[in-house]
Order: sequence, then C-alpha cells, then structure tokens
Amino acid sequence: MLVRLLYASRPAAPLTATLIDAILAQSQDGNQSKGITGILCFSDDLFLQVLEGGRDEVCELFNAIVRDTRHQHVRILSYEEIPERRFGGWTMGQVNIARVNPSLLLKYSVKATLDPFSCSGRASMALLDELIATASVVGRAS
Repeated sequence: MLVRLLYASRPAAPLTATLIDAILAQSQDGNQSKGITGILCFSDDLFLQVLEGGRDEVCELFNAIVRDTRHQHVRILSYEEIPERRFGGWTMGQVNIARVNPSLLLKYSVKATLDPFSCSGRASMALLDELIATASVVGRAS
C-alpha cells in the first residue's frame, strides 16, 4: 500500500548550503533502496517535505526525522493512502523557496512567504503540485 506524508519542521540550527547538501545526499541515497520518493522545500527557517512510498517505510523514515536533531517542531500536515505517486520522479527533489516567485507563494497563503504552519495541508500540497508544474523542482531522478 502506498502512502503520502507531508510534514513541516524548523531547522534546529541555521541552514547552510553544506547542511542542505548533506540532508539531500542522505535522502537520495537512502530513499532509493527503500522505494521512497518525494521533494524537500527549504528556506532559512523551514523545511516542508513530502514522502511517498510503502506505509511501513514512510512511517519509519518519518519517525527517524522526528528524532533527527537537525529538525525541531516537526508537524504532520497531511497523511493519506494513495493509488499512485505524485512525486515519483525524484528520490528527493529539492526546492529553494528563496528562488520561488513570491506571487506563487501568495496564491496559497496570507503573505508572500511559505508558512505551512499557518495554512492547510491541502494548500501546501497544491503549492507543491504547482512547483512541479512550473519546473521549480530540481534534483536527482529516482
């Protein structure tokens, strides 16, 4: 059974390019063997990530993320059983929110900033769909 989990968290320390690269490399390498796909959006003070795959694999990975000292204030925004993957093209795609057109962010939130803690999981998922449609997601294909 396939599931999709969307969560948001805050970085425990200031984000650096080295830290983002390490997280993405770890995700891309580990996810492929587990059959997990998804994308990671990040800004200076935020992670927004969607994970897709088998229920056990996604739940185990999410539990590891909750225990990961690089994350704090981890919140599930959406969890659902799915008939097919929406983010199957990436072992872990990435989106730097600083490079996204602010008008796109404003379409889904009160201000032209990404704040999944103050909007619905559905709005966050719609934003992710639009980021895919506008080719804003980069990263190694699965």
